[in-house]
Amino acid sequence: MKIILYMCITANGYIAKEDDNTNWISGEEWDSYSKMIRRAGCMVVGHRTYDILTKQPEFSELSAVKVVIVSNNKVTIISENHVIANNPASAINLLKDFDEVIIAGGGKLNSSFVVEGLVDEMYLDIEPLVFGKGIQLFSPADFENKLELIETNKLSKNTLQLHYKVLK
Repeated sequence: MKIILYMCITANGYIAKEDDNTNWISGEEWDSYSKMIRRAGCMVVGHRTYDILTKQPEFSELSAVKVVIVSNNKVTIISENHVIANNPASAINLLKDFDEVIIAGGGKLNSSFVVEGLVDEMYLDIEPLVFGKGIQLFSPADFENKLELIETNKLSKNTLQLHYKVLK
């Protein structure tokens, strides 16, 4: 199984504004993100990301995808193929039949998977925007990983995708 962290970020590393607003993400980025998730057939998110995604009309494109929400809080599940796990290892165990697992945020979830050494690759889609406050790609935690650049892609005139292998 390959575990892939896939996130859209600003040029200065934010994944959302302070109020969880992600309306700055381009259609080209969403298309790339949703295509990767549909191909994998599954994704792992934190409870805040789940709440944000399920309110987006585009989320209906992912109706066939198995979604695991990592949370110790009460979460209202909107589909029978959505389940809850208490930690990264149990989330991965729920998806053991998949060849690829997409980790799709937020910052706390991203950090927890990296801290446990569970991320094999990262896709970072960089939107041409900066802002000074918000949710960072990773919440503060004790980890350090070197990355090896596998490829770069232009998703649009101004949006760049970086694909990395996580060196362990």
